[in-house]
Amino acid sequence: MDSLEKQLICPICLEMFTKPVVILPCQHNLCRKCANDIFQSSNPYLPTRGGSVTSGGRFRCPSCRHEVVLDRHGVYGLQRNLLVENIIDMYKQEYISRPSPERKDDQPMCEIHEDEKINIYCLTCSVPTCSMCKVFGSHKDCEVAPLNSIYQTQKAELTDGISMMVGNNDRIQGIISQLEETCRTIEENGRRQKSNVCEKFDHLYAILEDRKREMNLKVNAEQEEKLNYIRGLTRKYGDHLETMTKIMETGTQTLEEPEMAVFLQSSKPLFQKIAEASNTSHLERVERGYENMDLYSVSFKKECMALRNIDFARDDDDDDDDEEEEDEDDVGIDVDGRAGQTASGEADSLGQLKETLPPLLPSQTLSARTPATSS
Repeated sequence: MDSLEKQLICPICLEMFTKPVVILPCQHNLCRKCANDIFQSSNPYLPTRGGSVTSGGRFRCPSCRHEVVLDRHGVYGLQRNLLVENIIDMYKQEYISRPSPERKDDQPMCEIHEDEKINIYCLTCSVPTCSMCKVFGSHKDCEVAPLNSIYQTQKAELTDGISMMVGNNDRIQGIISQLEETCRTIEENGRRQKSNVCEKFDHLYAILEDRKREMNLKVNAEQEEKLNYIRGLTRKYGDHLETMTKIMETGTQTLEEPEMAVFLQSSKPLFQKIAEASNTSHLERVERGYENMDLYSVSFKKECMALRNIDFARDDDDDDDDEEEEDEDDVGIDVDGRAGQTASGEADSLGQLKETLPPLLPSQTLSARTPATSS
């Protein structure tokens, strides 16, 4: 029966499923209220009416991380698991009719007074102790409380802390998905910009090949810098998620501890770990538009005009305008007639082209173009 009871525990509230029980597309079960809480925490900006979500959305199953897509009915559009509900009813009836088993008296003893059981909790020192320590020992001036009341209070707090971490895990998983999507967008933008750069350079002569190589290096450097930053954030969020998962597992194991004193001895450091892991203020977030790479859009209008103006160098600047027009009509004759000037003139014009062409990209450093990130 104990193994059956574990199968009927909701992974969110850690209690037995309450009606109605909904079945997810991945075949895992949740209380409808718990499913609705996860859905609203994953979709905080969806409109609600009367406390229930009235439009579609999505969230991840807390058991297998499978993405659940909902229609306009929201959580109320999920199918109820009548079989699980019937099993819960049968189990509760059997549990009520079954006599309660006798509990073994295996309570820990006081380390100072070996014949005394630990039966009270010192509120001043935050440790469980015995009655003799309160009357004659080191806790005689301390404020104490019944062990049972402190046990119930801290167990409820630990349950709430684990439930909060389940919601935080789902939000962090959503952030990781967004970071992965940002990586894909940056890669796609980088490929598109490099293709655009190559297209533009196809219309230029070999003299511009070195410029094309420099532009591709700049795009690649920008892409790699952004990808490395996004991947670094992904690793940070992944490490934080792994740490929180381990704390959840420790908390779940602590909840299964039947002895109150043992539970209270290990609950204090666990609360500190939960508080530290729940703080995500140190994790950076990517600013909107960080994946854009429109800076590398190019236009070669001025360069094309400069290329169209390439001509042979002329020593005689006093030639008649009509003769210049005739020379332009038949360049071959002009080249043949001045073969001695062609070699030096062509070299001079190419040199002038290199000097007159403006830079294809602004001379900005990558660090100056990197957007600031907000925590």
